[in-house]
Amino acid sequence: MMIDEVLKANEEFTKNFEGEELGHLPKKKLVILTCMDTRLVNFLEPALGIGRGDAKIIKNAGNTIVGEDAIRSIAAAIYSLGAEEVMVIGHTNCGMAHADEEKIINKMLEMGISKEEIDKVNIKEWIGAIDGEESNVIKTVDTIKNHPLITDEVPIHGLIIDIVSGELKVLVDGRG
Repeated sequence: MMIDEVLKANEEFTKNFEGEELGHLPKKKLVILTCMDTRLVNFLEPALGIGRGDAKIIKNAGNTIVGEDAIRSIAAAIYSLGAEEVMVIGHTNCGMAHADEEKIINKMLEMGISKEEIDKVNIKEWIGAIDGEESNVIKTVDTIKNHPLITDEVPIHGLIIDIVSGELKVLVDGRG
């Protein structure tokens, strides 16, 4: 199982790692909402010049706002942890732009989820399927900006990172 591989890797990591005490506040006063895509691991942060301890990073499927959880984390970063800027960073070729609702439902049924439970939610919306990467970033920025518990004093930016080159494109400049 993968857990055995992870524990072995951790044992090797801790043998060679020289730890340092870091505070829980983001040094760059930044919170980032981005996608959970595996291609962003060890890619996004270096492309942004972000290191350990610099930013609060929230990852979810398609960097979307579904329900209140991402908003809750952004609010915690602003009001409790000192973040002064928010970036929503999507990426090219996002798997959520190609999410097949029927395929997801069939896989759920195959894995024992009842039709009755599936029918209780709009799967496309619930899973975070998006129509396009850029339009999704703009929509997510608007959702954050217009949330009643997010202050207008914090700039909310929207960007897309090219998953191959690492080049950033600004879609929404939150400075005004």
